[in-house]
Amino acid sequence: MNIDQLKRAIEEAKSICVLSGAGMSTASGIPDFRSKDGIYTTFNNVEYLLSESYYYRSPKQFWESFKAIFFMNHLHTYEPNIGHQWLAKLEASGKKVAIVTQNIDGLHFKAGSQHILEVHGTIFTSHCPKCKQSYNLDYILSEAIPRCMHDNMILKPDVVLFEGQVKHLEEAFMLAEQCDLFITLGSSLQVYPIKQLPLIAARANVNRAIINLEPTELDHLFDIVIHSDITEIAKQLID
Repeated sequence: MNIDQLKRAIEEAKSICVLSGAGMSTASGIPDFRSKDGIYTTFNNVEYLLSESYYYRSPKQFWESFKAIFFMNHLHTYEPNIGHQWLAKLEASGKKVAIVTQNIDGLHFKAGSQHILEVHGTIFTSHCPKCKQSYNLDYILSEAIPRCMHDNMILKPDVVLFEGQVKHLEEAFMLAEQCDLFITLGSSLQVYPIKQLPLIAARANVNRAIINLEPTELDHLFDIVIHSDITEIAKQLID
């Protein structure tokens, strides 16, 4: 069985690179983008509403859309699920675990993982585009349109918007290339350039596994393919 293969691969690996996508957090109640009940089906023109262009053209309207799309008033209620906890336990057991996450929800940190690259940024802070002053979530939620207290500029979220630059990309590529085991968790592998990570791992002949509810177009790049709910697999791995 693939789960037995995965257990052996984890036991044998000293360093593990994990790519986590939206499917990692849906069990915590956070909507994803692409599923039949996801954000794309709930809101129209999402990629424009969450774009650099829209922020700079209409920053007030941008913030109204941004807060609605990400259900920001509910952010404090989301908790790590057993999938996040499994990765934190894996690291606590002595494995070198680096997480490259496409998620902006901070749940890997909340679960206790230490080495995390948030390649699409974080929803928990915003900054002033002029003076670069940073503001936390409490301040962002307290203002309908959050502005800098120093120069009154409308803040920009620290989420990587469409048309924006992905963060930590070079380090993410290096981790995928140099680890003993590369695991993709809950990602449809449709977003460029992060979808390149399994290809980089394959070229480096790194052992590769994917756990995702649905098949992806890049499943052929993996040695171990498991189409299942991440929380169900995490329970088995913890047990």
